[in-house]
Amino acid sequence: MTGPLNVPVVLVGVITFILVVFYWKYMWERRKMPPGPFPLPIIGNFLQTQIGGIVPSLIKMSERYGPIYTVYFGARPVVVLTGYKIVKEALVEMGDVFANRGRLPLIERIFSHSGLTLLNGETWSQLRQFSLLTLKDFGMGKKSLEEPLQTEAQHLVDHIRNFNGQPFDPSTTVICASSNIISTLVMGTRFDYSDKQWMSVLADSRHAFHIVSSTWGQLYDLFPGIIHYLPGPHRKVFQLLKPLKNVVKESVRNHQETLDPTCPRDYIDCFLIRMNQEGKNLGSAFHLTNLIETAFDMFLGGSETTAVTIHFGLLILIKHPEIQDKIHKEIDQVIGRDREPKADDRNHMPCTNALLHEIQRYTETFPMGINRATTRDVTFHGYHIPKGTSILPLLTSVLKDPSQFETPEKFNINHFLDENGKFKKNNGFMPFSAGKRACIAESLVRLQLFIFFTVILQKFTLKSVVDPKDLDISPAESGIENLPPTHKIIFIART
Repeated sequence: MTGPLNVPVVLVGVITFILVVFYWKYMWERRKMPPGPFPLPIIGNFLQTQIGGIVPSLIKMSERYGPIYTVYFGARPVVVLTGYKIVKEALVEMGDVFANRGRLPLIERIFSHSGLTLLNGETWSQLRQFSLLTLKDFGMGKKSLEEPLQTEAQHLVDHIRNFNGQPFDPSTTVICASSNIISTLVMGTRFDYSDKQWMSVLADSRHAFHIVSSTWGQLYDLFPGIIHYLPGPHRKVFQLLKPLKNVVKESVRNHQETLDPTCPRDYIDCFLIRMNQEGKNLGSAFHLTNLIETAFDMFLGGSETTAVTIHFGLLILIKHPEIQDKIHKEIDQVIGRDREPKADDRNHMPCTNALLHEIQRYTETFPMGINRATTRDVTFHGYHIPKGTSILPLLTSVLKDPSQFETPEKFNINHFLDENGKFKKNNGFMPFSAGKRACIAESLVRLQLFIFFTVILQKFTLKSVVDPKDLDISPAESGIENLPPTHKIIFIART
């Protein structure tokens, strides 16, 4: 006859067994993978990545473990790639191997596991090729897009003039301007700056991005099965983005009712036409869910992230008035005060071109890049990386690689100017990522930034409400995205 169970002894035994199983599982998985910090059960390397912020923590780990290392986001191993040489080799030279999208639990929930951002394989390939060709047909990367950009830039200037030189926070204004460009291409619609309902939709989406980039957003991606059911700001994300998704859904319904297959008006029309051509092909990438989620994705990527870059750029210009003076002189010499800027002007404006590149490099909108995953087992620099392993190409380590940039931690337009003051390219300029998963709207964003910044500086001198030396323009949030702080700016009309 046995005595009563000794509960503490049994509990210790169970915990010990779990730890032993975890340790051997960890050692077996890691025996040929890149080195990295030892993870704890369940939470992985969460504690190490929170010391000083996730991005600085990941950079510091690379100093200890090398340019290729493994970190555990919860129970999920992620291979981190750092530095220009390693990231370029993986994403460009071995692009087919690192072409899949890795796990992004919060983003997956936002986009219902569908759309261009999250798809993989042949379905993704078809959808990406279609999207690229369709956007090009409507002017992306062509001179024909100049006119709508110039028109929107003029609307932006007129709206700024309404403040009569009084300081204001430009965040909502610039997101409306950038959203109108992608809205015209995707939905054939433009919204007015006085449209309070639309401004509310944009403000909600901006709030959602702040939460996604906060610690709560990071926690969701680390422990989705737990955090999803806990109270906290992360639960607001889906409600905050719902109005924007509803706008997209309503636009799709209107397009279905008014579709003329012989005369497509925009991206949604072209997608609907392709859906009809595909018929009942069950394996097709062209169905209603992918249309809604891809259009929704284009809105978020094409408006929010471009607006963030513009907003950061405006803050940099009031922080560095000496740079603003230099750009004013170049604009006056090449374009003057009255003529609208054109794409060709970039070739004759090296300082302005260098400024825009340096803004994108320095502010690094997506410092961590976006997760990739391996399409097959691969040996990379002597390490075995199994198929399906999440890969994190740390873009900040490229954009601030000292082998590519002389003063990587400082804002310096000379990173893109040669000794004769001519614009020069820099291999480390990789804000749009690289390879097969690079941003499809790169050419659109570059032209949009040039037109918008040039028109604003053509018409206004930007001033800070505080001494520029006291102005802190470091990110308000830094996670999946760097988000600018809130500062009011004075726009003084140039006469």
